[in-house]
Amino acid sequence: MAQLMFEGLKVLDCSSFIAAPAAATILSDFGADVIKIEPPGAGDPYRAVPSLPTMPQATENYAWLLASRNKRGLALNLAQPAAQEVARRLVTQADVFITNFPFVVRKKLGLRYEDLAPLNDRLIYASFTGYGEQGEEAAKPGFDITAWWARSGLMDGVRTEATAPPARSLTGMGDHPSGISLYASIVMGLYQRQLTGKGTHVGTSLLANGIWCNGVMAQAALCGARFVDRPPREQALNAFTNYYRCRDGRWLILTILNEERQWPAFIKCLERNDLQNDPRFATSRDRMKNAVALTAVLDQAFATKDRSEWREILAAGAIVFDVVASAQDIPNDSQIMANDILVPFDNDTVLTIASPISVSGQDKTRPRRPPAVGQHSDEILREAGYDDESIKQLRQTGAIA
Repeated sequence: MAQLMFEGLKVLDCSSFIAAPAAATILSDFGADVIKIEPPGAGDPYRAVPSLPTMPQATENYAWLLASRNKRGLALNLAQPAAQEVARRLVTQADVFITNFPFVVRKKLGLRYEDLAPLNDRLIYASFTGYGEQGEEAAKPGFDITAWWARSGLMDGVRTEATAPPARSLTGMGDHPSGISLYASIVMGLYQRQLTGKGTHVGTSLLANGIWCNGVMAQAALCGARFVDRPPREQALNAFTNYYRCRDGRWLILTILNEERQWPAFIKCLERNDLQNDPRFATSRDRMKNAVALTAVLDQAFATKDRSEWREILAAGAIVFDVVASAQDIPNDSQIMANDILVPFDNDTVLTIASPISVSGQDKTRPRRPPAVGQHSDEILREAGYDDESIKQLRQTGAIA
């Protein structure tokens, strides 16, 4: 394997839960040495998420596998001055410091940008927040379901119809794309450092990323647009961008945008050539006008075969569609496997999800399982210049574990 892009880059992941650690994970995929700083004992609270009763049950800690692969573990009790001194020494040797700690905690622990930047003028300080760093809600706690999903308009906008209750987001649904944004800001900071020789403060927030993800509708609102309530599925305004239940109870969705050209091929797939002569559907205008009736016809048609059969038929007819997959479908998806979206851990049969970035000529590291709490504490401290006696004292005082 050739030298990895970020080999030699030292990153301190002093963050918790998903979005900020996800940015560090992507850096680690391309070779960065990422040190995961956690409190002694239970460590990052995100470790416990898979044990919640609403989460899928498994023998593997699947959330932690994805969030902290490749990283080395350091357990620091940052409430202790001795541990804060360890953190400061590590900062002097680091390239990137990532945190999503609340501002009041950063101040208490001496982990603000203004605290750390004087220690290392090449440091990229990456700050992740729920609601941004300015304004009256800057200190408000935020998770992706609140700041990214609910506050951005996404939660309201994806109702199945105007009168339906809002839908909850999935765990990490906003955190992972927001982590991509933080990763991008870090890389831009590193590029600026290359140009100027100086580090800088970079960051993003769940709220900013949520508004960006809802950008089309948000921009419409900014332009004073008149919004139309989403009708029930059975009363859709366009039958060709609707979703349909197959005989086996599974769903697929159509996205036929050039239906004037594809209509003959589509009704041939359905084995409903009689529709060619149905005056309700004679032209594109007619089919749009009678979208409710056409949806009912398609409901009946799709209910005659299982989704696997329709998948082959529609693909052969070059119809634009896809299956409404479940998470359980992902491990058996040949297209996902063909593009290395899923990759095995090093010397393991367990698969994980590759970061969605590729660079021609650049390899990624083979994923390594994440560390136990403080697994590499001694190793990291020795590299930082602590001798065995100093490490012993830090451990005896509870500063490290």
